[in-house]
Amino acid sequence: MNRFFAFLSIFILFSIHNRSFSQDLRMGADRIDSLLAYTKDKKAALIINQTSVLSDGTHILDTLLARNVHIEKIFAPEHGIRGNADAGEKIVDGKDSKTGIPIVSLYGKNYKPTAQQLDSVDILIFDIQDVGTRFYTYISTMHYAMEACAENGKQFIVLDRPNPNDYIDGPILDIKYRSFVGIPPIPVVHGLTVGELATMINGECWLKDSLACNLKVIPMEGWVHGQEYELPIKPSPNLPNQQAIKLYPSLCFFEATGISVGRGTDFPFQVIGAPGKRYGKFTFTPRPVIGAKNPLNKNRLCHGIDLREAETEKKINLDYLISFYKKSGKGAAFFTNRRFMDLLSGTDKLRRQIINGLAAEQIRESWEEDLTNYKTMREKYLLYPIDE
Repeated sequence: MNRFFAFLSIFILFSIHNRSFSQDLRMGADRIDSLLAYTKDKKAALIINQTSVLSDGTHILDTLLARNVHIEKIFAPEHGIRGNADAGEKIVDGKDSKTGIPIVSLYGKNYKPTAQQLDSVDILIFDIQDVGTRFYTYISTMHYAMEACAENGKQFIVLDRPNPNDYIDGPILDIKYRSFVGIPPIPVVHGLTVGELATMINGECWLKDSLACNLKVIPMEGWVHGQEYELPIKPSPNLPNQQAIKLYPSLCFFEATGISVGRGTDFPFQVIGAPGKRYGKFTFTPRPVIGAKNPLNKNRLCHGIDLREAETEKKINLDYLISFYKKSGKGAAFFTNRRFMDLLSGTDKLRRQIINGLAAEQIRESWEEDLTNYKTMREKYLLYPIDE
């Protein structure tokens, strides 16, 4: 229990709900014997965080060290190894004081492992829980790591996990709007596991210079598309529960506006509001907290709506965004960061459609042809059956 992630053990054991793991579900991380076939006599690096646990609550790092896998270094994504850094907060390099394993940031000086950082390893293992949206940056870290492995002749292994937002919706990313909140040309909600997405990135030649990565996915057992899955551990500081995760695809667009989504409260991504009674009767005041040290509208009374008990559907709810756009009375200035709105959307069309007064259904209709084509392409990369 003297390893880097030992402090997580008690937390994990108490936070895992019985319903989160079905008896038949085995994560890629649970299939250790399958992974060990690739790690024998190899030096490995890991891309992991607090979500990288087996179904029994054991962290993947502890499991691999116990099986004598040579862990050369750990790469840290956004929010850091412990998952408690602010969104956008730079992560610094360091060293695990218990094991001495170096920790290298992929959310600081560089987003992509360098040739020098990979020189001492043979394989790079990715095991992080995603939430199924293009702008959630763990998959961007995966994309760049795959690219680095392709460029440097390293094998890339994905330990697969369920998708808690397992549906398809939103505009397809236009490559003119590529950024760390959206690299591949996929919808906002992509309907893939990280293993399937990695396979698609490789198969569609989306890596730089159309390189192919030496990719191996350790798939899950006992999971099908459409199966509900409740995350046992929050994937980042401001997605603390299933309701926040379900609302995230609809509410993330507000990050490009002056409207708070509850960062700095006990219910982030479960409320919407801003100073001004026109926004609603529910009130809250964002305060500096771990994971939101300088939240939008800090220390200001916000009025808005409480979504903690709101029903969620398997689609992006544009009514929230359109409603608050109208309530603001600000017109195009509602989008305080137009560039960021376009990067989140993967296009400038959504912002312009809202400004031009299109209704939610009209906007959704404009996505249909692209989504139909995407669904056809997606079929080639599915690793799991679809629950009809």
